[in-house]
Amino acid sequence: MPTWKSRGLRGSSLEELINYTNEKYRRQKLALIQKIPTPIKPVKIDQEHRHITLAYFDQKSTVDYIGAVQGIPVCFDAKECHSDTFPLQNVHTHQVEFMKEFEGQGGIAFLIIYYTHRELFLYLPFSRLYSFWRRKEEGGRKSFLLTEVDLGYEIHFREGTLLHYLEPLQLDLMYRENEHNEENE
Repeated sequence: MPTWKSRGLRGSSLEELINYTNEKYRRQKLALIQKIPTPIKPVKIDQEHRHITLAYFDQKSTVDYIGAVQGIPVCFDAKECHSDTFPLQNVHTHQVEFMKEFEGQGGIAFLIIYYTHRELFLYLPFSRLYSFWRRKEEGGRKSFLLTEVDLGYEIHFREGTLLHYLEPLQLDLMYRENEHNEENE
């Protein structure tokens, strides 16, 4: 697997990698995923240069990305973590609520987490995030450990795609289908 440093990507953000990947997916007709801009309300505008010089967030954003993969609605948020412990404060209540409602409508929600110190990209299915969230709400840990997640959902680099998250998405879909079949037996 190419490493972050060997590819000369130092200083690039997780968002840039995802945006590049999403553009590749769009051109290959695999997926159509859009970055959702965070709404802002301008407070001060430099009229001469027509630039916003001061603004605040107008409303809470939902997730970073939303779209469809081969007809399946998906939404996800991108997070960075600098240790093996992911603080749940990095995910906001309104985001969890949105992802829960999104899944309730038949969509697939997940996080892409970049563990910077390990150069590890991980797909975290919403069901797993929600189990950590419920644990926190019930007075348990306010974080989860890397050892608590399934490393089978690691996101790998592939030819022409920097961050091929469709592979772990496929695993998630297969797991959900198996779970659904077991419930119906």
